[in-house]
Amino acid sequence: MNSRLAARLLTALCLLEGALHAAAPASQLQLTLRAGPLKRHETIVTVDLAPGRVRIARATDETGTVYPLQIEADGHATFRIPDLGRGETRTLTMTDGAPARSEGSGIEVHRSGHKLKISQDGQPVLEYQAEPGAFPRDNISERYRRGGYLHPIFTPSGRVVTDDFPANHTHHHGVWSPWTHTEFEGRHPDFWNMGEGKGRVEFVDVAGSWSGPVHGGFRAQHRFVDLTGAQPWPVLNESWDVRVYQVGPAANPYRMFDWTSTQTCAGNRPLILLQYLYGGLGFRGNGAWDGPGNESILTSNGESDRVKANMTRARWIHVSGLVDGRVSGIAILSHPDNFRAPQPMRVHPSEPFFCFAPSQMGDFRIEPGHPYVAHYRFIVADGPPDRSELDRLWNDYATPPEVVIGGR
Repeated sequence: MNSRLAARLLTALCLLEGALHAAAPASQLQLTLRAGPLKRHETIVTVDLAPGRVRIARATDETGTVYPLQIEADGHATFRIPDLGRGETRTLTMTDGAPARSEGSGIEVHRSGHKLKISQDGQPVLEYQAEPGAFPRDNISERYRRGGYLHPIFTPSGRVVTDDFPANHTHHHGVWSPWTHTEFEGRHPDFWNMGEGKGRVEFVDVAGSWSGPVHGGFRAQHRFVDLTGAQPWPVLNESWDVRVYQVGPAANPYRMFDWTSTQTCAGNRPLILLQYLYGGLGFRGNGAWDGPGNESILTSNGESDRVKANMTRARWIHVSGLVDGRVSGIAILSHPDNFRAPQPMRVHPSEPFFCFAPSQMGDFRIEPGHPYVAHYRFIVADGPPDRSELDRLWNDYATPPEVVIGGR
């Protein structure tokens, strides 16, 4: 072999070795967390590590404390910071090796008949009604049959804070997300008031579910169908991403989950959402809260009068009442990136019904190629609301810690 050919082969081997080294997943990575102006507690942090580029299983801070870590196939890593003081900075070293064990058994998701059931440390958190289930009463019209909603939702003590098929509003279901006053191709389907037979929201599929030490959840697909034409016609495709987080023990324990809805046009025609009192994310509270004086509310504005709160805009609302002799409640936190945030609200004066309703502020459209995306965080707990704690939780949700990635 001549010297020139040998030199070329050596160069090629060096380039190949460098390429293989560059392509190999890193086994160590450093993250710097900056709390910013907020005090952090039980903070969920998600960072994009890029799929296939990092081979890590645990995160450790400067003191040697190990944090449970969960990495998804797309490269997103999620972990929980128990405490981080205002203005504090913390460095995490993420390494290969045995995964850290979380407190308790984590978040578990399993299919049971027509439902997905999610638990934390073996205790129920919520259920997702996938395919339509049985009616609770014999006198309900087939028009009302549906799936694709959350119910029941449980407090840490096991009390249920939602209702399903209430007698005075049969079309209400725990947590669900239809639109009411709409226009499509000149017609006016109503996906909310199912009894009128003008529209429906269908469950399509569970696209995936998972369990883990930090979070568990599912992705589901729904379809909005116009029933006002000569034949049923799909108008919107909707995907739900629901994530329940493993939050640690506390003096006042709570459950926490995120709900994201992404709605896209099913064809090349827009759906026009006309100005209306309600439509969007809906919540129906426990049947024991029905009737004047049985339900309490508190908004981020400090308003506790249901009539005065109606049609105001707020970052969050807390709804509560007695369940089996004990005050139990749920807070719904609206992300600041949501359309028309802080969003206006429909607060019913005597029934345990609530809706974040951006349509109160006027008409808008969901256009082909431009999805409508909505993000909310739910806090479920026993006991009356703590306004300062709910403000802290909303701030944590709205403004997560800054994460600087290094050491790739």
